Amino acid sequence: MVTRRGFIDGMSAAGAATLLGITPPAAATSLADATAADTELKARDAMRATNVGMRSSYAALKSALISRLSPVIVVQNDATGGRFTLIHQGSERESVSPVPELFELAKSISHVPQGIFSIIAAYLSDKVSPVPNADRIDPHDLDMVAFEGPRAEGWISPLRDYAATLGSARRQLGKADLPKELEISCGKILDEALTFIGDSVMNKTFDMASFEEFSGRTYPSIRMNMKFAAAAQISGVEGLMREWRLKIGEEAWKDLYTVVLSIWTTSELNQASIIIRRCMNPAKVATHLIDLPTVEVPRDPIFVALDNLARIVQDNVSAEMVFPTDPLVADAFKGKEDLLSVEILHQTGVTAGAPTASRPAGASGCPVREGKAWS
Repeated sequence: MVTRRGFIDGMSAAGAATLLGITPPAAATSLADATAADTELKARDAMRATNVGMRSSYAALKSALISRLSPVIVVQNDATGGRFTLIHQGSERESVSPVPELFELAKSISHVPQGIFSIIAAYLSDKVSPVPNADRIDPHDLDMVAFEGPRAEGWISPLRDYAATLGSARRQLGKADLPKELEISCGKILDEALTFIGDSVMNKTFDMASFEEFSGRTYPSIRMNMKFAAAAQISGVEGLMREWRLKIGEEAWKDLYTVVLSIWTTSELNQASIIIRRCMNPAKVATHLIDLPTVEVPRDPIFVALDNLARIVQDNVSAEMVFPTDPLVADAFKGKEDLLSVEILHQTGVTAGAPTASRPAGASGCPVREGKAWS
């Protein structure tokens, strides 16, 4: 039989005091609060453990899948037109830099105006000059870049050094055995650059208008160089794709994955992606050609490409099985959108756009159509 004493002994001090209408001591209340907090912490840790278990299993599946991915082409964009690696049947690998040297040479000279800009940019005025494209220049961006200001002269010495490099290239240009049109366009770019540098150093001044006048004069020649560079890259990449297609056979080629590594500024309409998509199975190119922007060139680009591809491949299957009743959420899981993106768009009053022919399921692209402004 439960006595009053036994009943009270079986309760916490705080609980008994409350039952008897007595205000519990502070120490007893603190003990009860600490016990409740500890119970809550353990419960929440138990909840977190489910996610830890999921991530462990997810990583194990991804690790096992990496060695099975085939066939895969990994493209590392570089100054020479790209290094391409074919991975077939797991361990079989072949790496090639297929683009003719003309690509690198044409682009090298085309980059000269950018080279000059990189030296003088910090010394520009932080106010947008009245140039024709002034409305396209963000004043705040300019203020961030022009951190030294026009009164400083730290640009003179490095610009002279760059002029020496340009002068050497100009003197030897005729010996590089280039197509005549390309030689002429390269010569024009170098001549205009040397003139701009000479005038700026002599006058110890330049401004946005004088630089834009110089760069505008080089533009037709840069377009010519781009023509030669593009033709070289297309011929080199397409030639390699034909060779590899023949090597692995049509049956394997129709399921080809391609991962193109690039930095963010070249991840949209990447030159290698444009060429390769023409060579892939049209029915699968939307899901099997992956443009993967990276912060910087990874130390192990092949592993980075395969690690991300494994995640994408398993998510493609997982999304449909985990969310079979909600295709929109499944597409978010499969694509570049965060899984919560659809719900966040809903709660912020934005309409998520349904997949279209131009934006297939899982494809990148802003889904926002309309919504409430944030304040």
